[in-house]
This record gives sequence, C-alpha cells and structure tokens, in this order.
Amino acid sequence: MSRLDRRRFLTRSALTLGAVGTGAAIVPGPGDADSERPGESAPATGALTDRIPFDGPKQAGILNAPQGHAVFVALDAVAPNAAALGNALQALSYRARSLATGGRTTALGVDEPTVDSGTLGDDISPDALTITIGFGASLFDDRYGLAPKKPANLTPMPRFAVDANLDPTRTHGDVLLQICAGQHDTVTHALREIMRVVRGSLELRWVINGFQSAPRGPSEKSSGRNLFAFRDGTANPDVTDAGLMDQLVWSTAGEPSWAAGGTYTVVRTIRMQVEFWDRVGLREQENMIGRHRATGAPLGGTDEFQDPRLDLDPKGERIPLDAHIRLANPRSAKTDAQRILRRGYNYDRGFDEAGALDQGLVFVAFNQDPARQFAAIQERLNDEPMTDYIRPVGGGYFFTPPGTQNARGWVGDGLFS
Repeated sequence: MSRLDRRRFLTRSALTLGAVGTGAAIVPGPGDADSERPGESAPATGALTDRIPFDGPKQAGILNAPQGHAVFVALDAVAPNAAALGNALQALSYRARSLATGGRTTALGVDEPTVDSGTLGDDISPDALTITIGFGASLFDDRYGLAPKKPANLTPMPRFAVDANLDPTRTHGDVLLQICAGQHDTVTHALREIMRVVRGSLELRWVINGFQSAPRGPSEKSSGRNLFAFRDGTANPDVTDAGLMDQLVWSTAGEPSWAAGGTYTVVRTIRMQVEFWDRVGLREQENMIGRHRATGAPLGGTDEFQDPRLDLDPKGERIPLDAHIRLANPRSAKTDAQRILRRGYNYDRGFDEAGALDQGLVFVAFNQDPARQFAAIQERLNDEPMTDYIRPVGGGYFFTPPGTQNARGWVGDGLFS
C-alpha cells in the first residue's frame, strides 16, 4: 500500500472540500443549495441545525445576532507568490462554505488520510457557523503586488494612549478570521479544518477564544454582561435599518471596485483587571460606566434601553461627565456619524505567571472608516476612569470584503482579477 503524499493530500483537500462539481466531501442536505441570505439580521436560534449561508452580498458574522462562542484568528501570509496566496484564500472560502453548510462526510479510502478530523462525527451540523474573513494592511505591502488594491481607509492599528501593554505577538496580521457558532466544539473544529487547507501559505499569528454571556434579564432583549458584570452592547445601532448601516458600516465612495460594500473591522483584546475591579464599591463602578449594574438602565432610569438624555444632564449631576456611556456615545449631532456596530465577546485565558486571572473582552467593531469612528471614540475614552482597570494587549485593524455571490466565488477574489 502506498502512502498518500502530504502535499498532494493538502492540495486535493483544498479543492475537494468546497469546489463545485468535484465531489464535495461534505454532502449537503435538502434545501442547502446556493441561496442568498434572506436577511442578515436574522438571529441564530441556538439549534445545531441552524444554518447561516456563507454566500450573500455581505459576509455573514456582521449583522446576524452574535452566536454563543467565537474564536478570532490572525494569520501571517507565507505563500511564496501571489498565485499561491490566491489559491490559499480560495481554499479557505471553499472550506468555510462547506462547514457552514454542514452535512455528512464521505471517506476517500481506508488507507488514506481522512478529509475531516472527525471531532464532530461523520454528520456535521452547521450550528449557525459563520466564518468572516478580513485582510490587514500588511497584506498590501510589496510581497504580492497588492498595494494598488489596498482599501482606502485601511491602516495598521495606531497605538493609543492606553496601549502601553500591547504585545506584538498578539497584534496585527495579514488575514483575520472571525469564527462564530452556537457551540465551542463547532468553532474549534472549523479552525482545525481551515488550517488543514491553508497550511504552507497562511500561518497562525495569534488566537483568542471568546464567549457570549447568556441574556439573563427581565426580557429576551436584555444584553449579555461583560466580565465587569455590566450589560454590553446596549446602544448598538439597529442592524435592520439598511440606510443606517450604509451610513455607519459599509464602505462606499473612494474604495477600489473589489472593496465597495465591505466594512472595516477593529479587534481589540482588552484584559480586565477583574480582581482589582471587584474591590471597588458598586456606586463607584456605576458612576464609571454610567449605568445601573443590575438592570443596565442609565443612571436615574429603570430600563436598559432608555435614552440616557444626556442633554438634560449637561453638568453631569446624574451621569458623570467622564462616565463611559457619555464619552463613548455623547448622543450629539456632531458625533452621530461616529457610531460603530459592536460585536464583543468575553474571554478567559486562565491566569498569568503572577497568579492573576487573565480575563477580559475581545472588543470587535464594524465601521465605515476607523479613523472617523473607532479612533475618534477611543480618543475620547483615553482618560476615562475605567482606564485604571483595563489593559489593551492586542488586536488590529482589518478590512472585511463584501460577500461571495455563489459557490464558485471566494472572499478576496477581486484582488487577483
């Protein structure tokens, strides 16, 4: 019996697992064909059978409700040339599409390496899996000739006043993957399978796992809590308002043709000094945030989604002038276009060498222009009292292209046409 050459296996896997008309290794069930998403805002309901199509005018994982588990992965491109890089990105999308579709895996032969790790069994449930692909500014350097197609507002993430502890090994990257699903094992399986088909062209730079807090509260609309125990994402713009998304999220004028309709993704890994925070009095915590911890309501209010009416409190007698919600979103005509779409996840990395808990937030924001939106907000937050309790340690700026129109398309194909 001959052994299958490793390189030939990886090459074949990249083509077989997602390509149309080549005998896909995952066989979709009824109704799984190439359909466009009926509405990106439709939430994942939590069932293993939930399916969010990979294809559509916008990439999945942006407007749909956040799933329970995620992993954020930055990759460095090590492909020897542009053709090899294009092949790797094509294989990435093909494999992502097949995983998001789900279905039964088929064996190639008893003596050949399997086309799937098998960690989810032979029948892979889609589990509302989304795999969102973005590109960092470094991908557009002189290695692959992509500089002329660099998105207009894509830069490396600048160093802000609170960024003294950024770890270079956990910052930036050529390619970003946001992998989200209802179950942690689905996320882990997806990352493992993707790395099988891009190995040799894309290498891991940094990885951070995240999880959503269940919306424990008086209503199903209650936001989940971060690890400071406050509700997170309350004031997000309405993702069902297409006009608003065009104003705040999707890139438009001035972009290269391949990039029009994408978005800019900001990822910030923020370590929270949770043990220090736990020694702070509740009133002081609430004044730093500007909300009641129990309900999520703005100080002086009773409901999480109440307008804090900052205009009626110009001196900060109810909500301090340096409270987080006031600085992050002043709710003024001047700052209205600076709003961002947030999709944050908690993380827990155990403890550090000093025995302190390593917990925090994977802050994710989608915006039309990071300089106009995220950076402007961050500059206002540089001196907020909460900076004594947080420490950004990683992340980066990335451009997330528009989605793929059909099963022959792949994210980033416009870079090579």
